[in-house]
Amino acid sequence: IIDLERAEFEKAVSKLKNEYDSILDSYNNIDSSLYASVKAQNEQLVAYFENAYTENQIMGKGKPSPKFTDYVDIKGGTKSLDSFKGKFVYIDVWATWCGPCIQQIPYLQELEDEYKNKNIAFVSISTDESQRSGGSWEAAEKKWRNFVKDKDMSGVQLWSGQDFSFQQAYKINSIPRFILIDPAGNIVDANAPRPSDPNLKNLFTSLGL
Repeated sequence: IIDLERAEFEKAVSKLKNEYDSILDSYNNIDSSLYASVKAQNEQLVAYFENAYTENQIMGKGKPSPKFTDYVDIKGGTKSLDSFKGKFVYIDVWATWCGPCIQQIPYLQELEDEYKNKNIAFVSISTDESQRSGGSWEAAEKKWRNFVKDKDMSGVQLWSGQDFSFQQAYKINSIPRFILIDPAGNIVDANAPRPSDPNLKNLFTSLGL
């Protein structure tokens, strides 16, 4: 629904709301408080679609991706999203304290090995920060470096440091979060399948990878 043109989107959402309202109205002598509660839920459904549609206009497929700049590269120097222009970019936003993030690492490493000769860069962005590292940004960076070394993590390993503008632009409020960007810097999927999800390889195949 959220990929439709505006007029078609409004028509589809209106149809949904009318169908839900008609179900509710088909009951006779329904308790007034229950009626009001369900009616409010139907309004929330409409509000959800409106918000999702608006966000999709900014972060939908084919839209220019927000950029990160000068993230610390564990191999030295810094990297920006533009560093990978001309390649697909599969981004893993994670942190060393995140259990579900760590769970995905072996699957990501398998992908990195399988697609090492393909036109795709696997970029992991650590969001480790001072509050979870004894209040020190230096300690946060050290924790990230030690973790990457201990786990022998491959791919491109970056640390965002105190710059969370990229994460904020994508409205990332939980991790891990995976993002796929095309060679021109446009969004393929702002919430891409995880490395453990077979659908990810299907997506890669559909893109000619």
